[in-house]
Parts: sequence; structure tokens; C-alpha cells
Amino acid sequence: MATPPPRLIPLLEQFDFAHRRLRDRLTGPHMDSGNGTDVPVDPLTDEEHLWEPVPGCWSVRRHGDGPGPRATHLDGAGEWGRDAAPFPHPSPAPLTTLAWRLSHLAEMLTLRADHTAGSRRLTRADYVSSGDAAGAVAAFDAGATAWRDTLAGVDDAGLDTVGLCTFPHGSDPEEPFLDIVWWVNQELLHHGAEIALLRDLYRSRQG
Repeated sequence: MATPPPRLIPLLEQFDFAHRRLRDRLTGPHMDSGNGTDVPVDPLTDEEHLWEPVPGCWSVRRHGDGPGPRATHLDGAGEWGRDAAPFPHPSPAPLTTLAWRLSHLAEMLTLRADHTAGSRRLTRADYVSSGDAAGAVAAFDAGATAWRDTLAGVDDAGLDTVGLCTFPHGSDPEEPFLDIVWWVNQELLHHGAEIALLRDLYRSRQG
């Protein structure tokens, strides 16, 4: 395997840590507390995956049930889809469930990998969301692996290439690829933190 460009290495290390920490947070039996200490954690359940902390949440739902409050449609193929609405989005933004956030991350990683080193044809309409916890975690892990494999094939010149990624739901076609790598990392970090908070709230609710 080729050695990554030096300026990509810190972003790869950050991505790997964030991916591993979120995956472990979802699957258990332990996760890194951030200082190297293992903290016990239970695997995500189907009930928690779809838990709505407040009324009016956006979530992942069966297409046959239709979209949730203030959503106009469900993104994705298959039995399940993710609540969505065209721009401008509802304001204030609906609170989203753990299922919604995990589906969003998995879709983003999968599609960006495809639009960098794959067919460059996948859209949100093609993506299949999972209604169960195990399927959703597996999809996230697969998307993260696909994106990481894509990054391993990018050379130094590619990092400066505008439009190397043609992901159609962002500014990717107008941005140097290194900026997209940074953006994906911050998406994983901030949604990972949101998911961690939802897990804490769910556990506290159960006493």
C-alpha cells in the first residue's frame, strides 16, 4: 500500500479514531472514554435506535407509513426511508433520532466514496436505510470502510484537485478534495457526539 501524503495523515488518524470510537459506542462491550480508559457500553437495541426523545422528531420510517411531521418525503430505496424536505428546510430544525443521524452518516460516507472512486452515480434515492439497529450499525461501518479505502488511493495531487469528489448533495464539485476530507471528519465527529448524547439520554430515561 502506498504511503499517504503527509498532510493527509493527521486527518486519516482523526477519522480512524472517530470511526472506531463511534462504532464501539454503538456495539460495546467497551468504548474508549477518550483518555484510554475502557467504559462498559451495551449494544444498540432496535427500540433505542428508533427512540423519539420529543414529539415531532425526524427519523427513519417505513415508506408505507409516510414521512414524519414537517417532512415532505422519505429519502431512500427499500422498505425504510429517512425523513426529509427540500431546501429551505423547516425552521427551527426538527430534532432527529439516533436512527436518522446514523443513516445520514452511513449514506454520506457511502455516496462520497462512490462519487470519488466508484460509479459516481449513486444518489439519496438509491440508498437503502435500515430500520433495525444491527443493520444500521453495519451500514455505517461499511460506509466508513468504503470512504477510508477511497482515501487510501488518493495521492498528493489529488488532495488539491477541485471536484475530485462529485457528491451531488454538497459543495464537493467546487472544493479541493482536502477540504472535503476535513468536512467529512467534522461530520463524523459532530454527529458521533450527538449520537453519544442520545445514548446517554436513553440510558438515563431507563433509570
